Amino acid sequence: MTAVLFGALCMLSASPALADLRLCNKTDDTVSIAIGYRDNADWVTEGWWNLSKNSCETLIPGDLQSRYYYIYAAENDKIGEWGGQAFMCVRQKEFTIRGIEDCVARGYERAGFFEIDTGEQSSWTVQLTEPTKQGTGGR
Repeated sequence: MTAVLFGALCMLSASPALADLRLCNKTDDTVSIAIGYRDNADWVTEGWWNLSKNSCETLIPGDLQSRYYYIYAAENDKIGEWGGQAFMCVRQKEFTIRGIEDCVARGYERAGFFEIDTGEQSSWTVQLTEPTKQGTGGR
């Protein structure tokens, strides 16, 4: 009887794993996030998610459909940012933009995103830590 009860409790406490692309802000400031990815037809960029310090947000719900995703993030006080060499379109207000070519000619700004290789996992979490500030630090 005890074994059956224990088994039933284990089944009740088991929950299905969530499959998402999540981003966690492990900094002391609010951070604005934009994401880029390839859908079936084109490149898409979306933003902005505003993440308070020490919080997480789901950017892509459900099983991940791509291996590579791209992130651009900036502290709202404009001191630090996280970027890379994958240039995509963004704008100041909330956006969903199709295509990454001719950003400025189409009325957008251009930002460098960093690449995330999920290794074809169905879920992934990115953790932003304090950015390295240029001009600070020693040898």
